Amino acid sequence: MKVSAIIACAGSGLRAGFGFNKLLKDLGGVTPIEKCLSAFIESGVIDEFIIPCRKEDESAFKEIALRLGVSPKFVEGGSTRSLSVKAGLNAVTGEVVVIHDGARPFVSPEIIRSSVSSAEEFGSGVAAIPAVDTICDCEVSPDGVFGRNSSRQGKYLVQTPQTFKTELIKKAYSSTDDYSRFTDESGLFAEFIGKFRVIDGSYDNVKLTYKKDFAPSLRCGTGFDLHRLVEGRKLILGGVEIPHDKGLLGHSDADVLTHAIMDALLSSAALGDIGKHFPDTDMRYKGISSMKLLDEVLDLLKKSGYKPVNVTAVIMAEKPKLAKYVLRIRENLAAALALPLGDVGLTCTTLEGIGTVGREEGIAVQAHCLTEKLWEK
Repeated sequence: MKVSAIIACAGSGLRAGFGFNKLLKDLGGVTPIEKCLSAFIESGVIDEFIIPCRKEDESAFKEIALRLGVSPKFVEGGSTRSLSVKAGLNAVTGEVVVIHDGARPFVSPEIIRSSVSSAEEFGSGVAAIPAVDTICDCEVSPDGVFGRNSSRQGKYLVQTPQTFKTELIKKAYSSTDDYSRFTDESGLFAEFIGKFRVIDGSYDNVKLTYKKDFAPSLRCGTGFDLHRLVEGRKLILGGVEIPHDKGLLGHSDADVLTHAIMDALLSSAALGDIGKHFPDTDMRYKGISSMKLLDEVLDLLKKSGYKPVNVTAVIMAEKPKLAKYVLRIRENLAAALALPLGDVGLTCTTLEGIGTVGREEGIAVQAHCLTEKLWEK
């Protein structure tokens, strides 16, 4: 069967308060509509994309879709979700149609495929999750709202995608002109066609409605590194060459500061450490600038849905004295991390002649960072 997908994108984002369509909100290098479309493309079951949206948003959505390699049909959205979906249905040519809220960007390809398979066999496939909170039936009176607890057994929270044989959902839409009683297509289908088949949704498949829904969670990370000082090597710290009679020994340029920062960033996202990603047995990394490795770490973070918020580190070195290089190092790191200078902290200390650092045998760095977890991979 040919499968069409209607991704409703006609909202103004008023409740989110951004002043523009919330589906175009940047989430650290990816927008909700881009993430949503990517899941549908990855599902491999969609033959036709239809996007109901406002005229003023069409060019932005089209640019994103084309960048992802799809060419949707665009229809003008209505004043309500139901009217937008109805407009999309008029453009559908598939025997099965997947209807999805663009504001649910965390949908998985597996859920999309499951909903399509269900609709092909049973006529419908609606994503839903079991209710986990206490349920109550309420009555509203002049004295307030009064409730009585109800069993959670058999109670589900409906999500999207909601997938149907096209002829059935079109029949449901043609059965009434009053869509105000229905919050989505599952209610319309149940009223005029019959019971819809539920497929497993996901608690991660949340809807972005208010500004707080876009608020990222914060993760801290820590990293430590120590390199031996030897003659005949350059001393590189934070990508800056420091004049000294010795340099740090290592497979790469041995930039101990950048190494500690990279480990801190990776640890915040539970992505391992630099030894895992850049082993000293790999000749590709021999003598490489650690700033290039930092770029790769930042790319790993981005692909996993993380973005640096701030970085701070302490360099432990007996010699050379580093105070006059601190600003230059911070500026270099801030540029590499795409952070304001004020979000990159750096202090330097000696160890008063104690231990490996105190005996001028090496330089150590302890680094910490904060990252935003913007979305689930």
